[in-house]
Amino acid sequence: MTDFTRRQSFAVAAGAAAAVSLPNVRPAHAAAPPAGKQAAGWYRYKIGSIEMTVATDGVARFKMAEDHVINIKKDVVNAALAEVFMEKDMMTTPYNPVAINSGGKLAVIDTGTGEANYKNSNGVGGQFITNLAAAGIDRAAVDTVIISHFHGDHINGLLMADGSLTYPNAEIVVPAVEQKYWMDDGEMSRATNARVQTNFKNVRRVFNAEVMKRMRAYEWGKEVIPGVTAQGTPGHTIGHTSYVISSGQDAVYLQSDVTHVPFLFVRHPDWHAFYDQDGAMAEATRRKVYDMLAADKMRVQGFHYPFPSLAHVEKVGTGYREIPVLWNPTI
Repeated sequence: MTDFTRRQSFAVAAGAAAAVSLPNVRPAHAAAPPAGKQAAGWYRYKIGSIEMTVATDGVARFKMAEDHVINIKKDVVNAALAEVFMEKDMMTTPYNPVAINSGGKLAVIDTGTGEANYKNSNGVGGQFITNLAAAGIDRAAVDTVIISHFHGDHINGLLMADGSLTYPNAEIVVPAVEQKYWMDDGEMSRATNARVQTNFKNVRRVFNAEVMKRMRAYEWGKEVIPGVTAQGTPGHTIGHTSYVISSGQDAVYLQSDVTHVPFLFVRHPDWHAFYDQDGAMAEATRRKVYDMLAADKMRVQGFHYPFPSLAHVEKVGTGYREIPVLWNPTI
């Protein structure tokens, strides 16, 4: 058996480079300059007769705070990042809203960070409507926008950069529990956490008069639109909501932010992220949802999973493990 070492691999690479410089060897020339950008980020699959389109909103990449996970030391979090070959002290957060086409209804679940962020981030984030368009979906054709909870990365995309409606012909449906909390001036006055205070202000900015005209509240345990049933999954926020999307004998659990990035919070469900409004409740919800997903072998669509954010999960020790669904070249 040949023992091929790392040193030998570098030697092979150096030899190849040297061969290009030989007088009788003509180097190949690229026909065009490097593109410098990715292809449009969208992916389709079916749930029975429902067509799902995952259209990425891009990512955010930022230096991780000491208390990013409030009940675990940062060096332990860094060790978990190293296990999945990610850079220490850095957090990369994907955003993946979806569009649902049931034949009679075109809906969007959550809206991403919005066109303003697309401009401010030079296209790193806020990509959702660009990728929807690349997937052949006109934002003006969307009938319903379903909101899972009122954090900025889920509601800011309701508005374009100029403050106009992103989905001008859509009804906007929101969880009744979430609406009651974030629209309550008394709750806003009692908020002591700076992040929660900031979110109250953002909610009032986004839910302007034009949005409010189109808004309807829905209840947990009921269909929001045909084939999409709302499930209360509180903890991340007071009214945080997930969905069972079903058609025929097929179903997918769209978990919104039951977990944040899976390589930390699926594998370590007892870790409390600083953006969970009630960490203990969020953990209890995670365990309940993931025990169900593992037992029922139900696929999960995760907003903060790596694109295209569809996976199976299994129980591993005291936590769980996400197993990405293989790319399917057909629908």
